[in-house]
Amino acid sequence: MNEPEPLITSIPADINTPDKIAYGLTFRQILIITLTGGIAAALYHLFQHLLPIVILAAILLPLLALGLSIALGRRDGLTLDRFAAAALLHARARKRLVSAPEGVAGPPRWCRLRGTLPAPLRLPVQAIRTDGALELADGGVAVLVETSTLSFHLRTTSEQAALVGAFGRWLNSLDSPVQILARARPADLSHLVDTVEQQADTLPHEALAAAARRHADYLAELNNSRELLTRQVLIVLRDHPTTSKGRRPVRRDACAAVVLRRAAEAERSLAALGIAARVLDADAAHQVLAECLDPGSRHPPGQALPDELITSTSGSTP
Repeated sequence: MNEPEPLITSIPADINTPDKIAYGLTFRQILIITLTGGIAAALYHLFQHLLPIVILAAILLPLLALGLSIALGRRDGLTLDRFAAAALLHARARKRLVSAPEGVAGPPRWCRLRGTLPAPLRLPVQAIRTDGALELADGGVAVLVETSTLSFHLRTTSEQAALVGAFGRWLNSLDSPVQILARARPADLSHLVDTVEQQADTLPHEALAAAARRHADYLAELNNSRELLTRQVLIVLRDHPTTSKGRRPVRRDACAAVVLRRAAEAERSLAALGIAARVLDADAAHQVLAECLDPGSRHPPGQALPDELITSTSGSTP
């Protein structure tokens, strides 16, 4: 039985590319070029009898070149006008941010301030609930779902078609915005090396123990000589209360229940694809957020929050 032809389609790298209106240009590009041309024509009409043509050309040609550059140029995946706006906002924003939800208090009158006060740090996540839901600053609720990966190219053509169909059905079942985040993070094999070395002493045969120690040495050399990365895939589901009636905690609880139900449905739907998915609880969500805010650093789990009381208990035999 012959295998069916493989399903091949071209997907643009930027699926959010705006539509081309005319001459391969978008509405934004046509608007910028039109405004630039209009300004240049108005300047030429006003000063054609007052200034020589050489001076007018020296003024208008750089203006037209600037407008074309802004309309057609790109930098770091952004158009130049959006890049310039983002650069302007970054230049005007305060660089020193502190955790002050109530705001930064000004100095007393007798204190002479040099420089500027730091600005409060506004994070998109206000709190992490015990069920793992994230309370957002805009009033919505989000839930993180961590998924495994699968080898698509190692499957047969019929298996690939089945996977694409099942994934398409899950996408078509979504009735709210969903973000799929794939990120690479550094991997540390030190704990695995220690575990293999400890278990090598408990093996029943000396040859097995020697092989385990050689494997531990290989993992240690690999960990010290290479920059190892692991891939993590996260699905972010969020919802926002559609009504402003009722108390805010009640609205958040209802919104969290809806998002958690959608996360459970996504977990079951992805299981049909052979993808292991799990809804992150409060500790796992806190770990993911800490790694996203400070990538590359070590974030041991089980850290206490700033407002939590740190206690230590030790058991003793009477």
